[in-house]
Amino acid sequence: MDTKRLTVAQATIEYLKNQYVERDGVQNKFFAGCFGILGHGNVAGIGQALHQNPDFPFYVARNEQGMVHTAAAFAKVKNRLQAFVCTSSIGPGATNMITGAAAATINRIPVLLIPGDIFATRHVAPVLQQLESISTQDISVNDCFKPVSKYWDRINRPEQLITSLPEVMRVLISQAETGAVTLSIPQDVQAEAFDFPVEMFQKRIWQIGRTMPDQTLLEKAISQIKNSKKPLIVSGGGTIYSGATEILKKLVNRTGIPVTETFAGKGSLNYNEPQNLGAAGVTGTPGAIEIAKDADLVIGLGTRYSDFTTISKSAFQHPEVKFININITEFDSFKHGALPLVGDAKVILEEIDKHLSDFMVPDAYRQKIEGLNKSWDGFVSEIYAEKNQTPAFQGEVIGAVNSFSDAKDIMVCAAGSLPGDLHKLWRTRNSKGFHLEYGYSCMGYEIAGGLGAKMASPDSEIYVLVGDGSYLMMSQEIVTSIQERQKLTIVLLNNDGYSSIGGLSASLGSEGFGTYYRYRNEETNQLDGGLLPIDYAANAASMGAYVIKASNVKELNAALKKAKTIDHTTLIYIEVDRKKGVPGFAWWDVAVAEVSEKTAVSESYQTYMKNKKTQKYYI
Repeated sequence: MDTKRLTVAQATIEYLKNQYVERDGVQNKFFAGCFGILGHGNVAGIGQALHQNPDFPFYVARNEQGMVHTAAAFAKVKNRLQAFVCTSSIGPGATNMITGAAAATINRIPVLLIPGDIFATRHVAPVLQQLESISTQDISVNDCFKPVSKYWDRINRPEQLITSLPEVMRVLISQAETGAVTLSIPQDVQAEAFDFPVEMFQKRIWQIGRTMPDQTLLEKAISQIKNSKKPLIVSGGGTIYSGATEILKKLVNRTGIPVTETFAGKGSLNYNEPQNLGAAGVTGTPGAIEIAKDADLVIGLGTRYSDFTTISKSAFQHPEVKFININITEFDSFKHGALPLVGDAKVILEEIDKHLSDFMVPDAYRQKIEGLNKSWDGFVSEIYAEKNQTPAFQGEVIGAVNSFSDAKDIMVCAAGSLPGDLHKLWRTRNSKGFHLEYGYSCMGYEIAGGLGAKMASPDSEIYVLVGDGSYLMMSQEIVTSIQERQKLTIVLLNNDGYSSIGGLSASLGSEGFGTYYRYRNEETNQLDGGLLPIDYAANAASMGAYVIKASNVKELNAALKKAKTIDHTTLIYIEVDRKKGVPGFAWWDVAVAEVSEKTAVSESYQTYMKNKKTQKYYI
């Protein structure tokens, strides 16, 4: 057997460079490069290997969590058919990536993490930044990645790499089981040389197949659809990842079956398709909530049925409601006692479409759906209408950005009060235009995620909508966007704190406690003093962003026009009315204190118990 003498780090990069994926005859390199921050745990290993492989691009990030978010956003836009590696040093560099790993795994997005680790020889233990244990020497902080990784391995000997790397790829390319993969490599092992088989570094093409479910189950599902009177499709992220949007449009346009969309599934249909009822669940539209309540058959398409989607298990109230779940993941396909169709959404819909050639929903049901679509669009138009008050209303800001952006552009958001408003209001015009990280709703994702989206779709304008709370969590990747000449347009909405949780707190009777950015009041010993003097514009400018301030929507529109002419990352700062929001139409199960000295809390508890009675088990 021919061999090639390489360090473990060099062999790792050489292997990753030669991994390709192919779906529907389209082939591409799986890895677009590596994000990293180098330290003593990886500089002489992975860092050295990257230095001698300029054809595997290396991008310096500012925060390890941020770079994982960037990698995940890139993979999301690429429909999980291309990904990034993220490398860190040991200790704090590694553990900084854990939040990003959790977000990627929860959202089922592929990203490969290579954190450095303590010396395998243990000769110099405890090494700088090493966690010691009195019960074992076979542990490091990298073990913390295990519960948030879809695959985890530690390479203690060079030859282990030969069998580990194919397993890494198997999980990363799996449409059913992908997520964060952690390959922990001790710093001494990274630099150790070994005679690796040459064939290990040959080009390998991994086929991304389109699986079909059992034929008997498929026939039962088709029969259930034909016998339904009020069917409903709940479309999730799997619809978009499988490229099933066109066949979904064809199917529902002909049959009249209505569609509601989860956060990950928004964009499955354009907003103006007559069968699109818009946002599903807790942050749903009135039409989506009404139709879900009375549906006799719910067809889950690539959704994992989060509590937001199901309105905390109270959305579907028909006494004989049945479920059909089309999902590449067996785990999700069985949820709610459903008839499980385990497989690829696109080919399953194509097969269902063939067998529903003579099926249409009742005329009255179709007309009701189309009426609900139009009435909601009218409501959105009223919200979008330019009123130019100061401070601005968040719904107006969303409308200004949505109306100004082109159909091919991408809006990125993740946390706070923005996601719920965006879910209801954003008019989607392409399947990738609405980019919400809401599986983890991770504060700080927005700017880092916007960078990943831009790298994946360089011809699109990227509009990052972020509140002041998330901005303060993590804004450093503005620097990376400047470094890489990847322009973002960041719209920073300042509401002086955590508006979303403030509103939730108020609804639970707790008066927004602890959610404002205020000085401590010496008299009350509470954080209810004056507002903190945070200059967000100066902060963004200090990192290289071009900054524009707007005080109302008219000025915001002018700022958006100006931003489009700027060739590097631009931040538009605008203050918004914290207390004025887009109305909600459903409840969400957030536990309320059973006893309290506060009357408002006690009243909230009574409402909570009333809503709890609507929850159901779907068995």
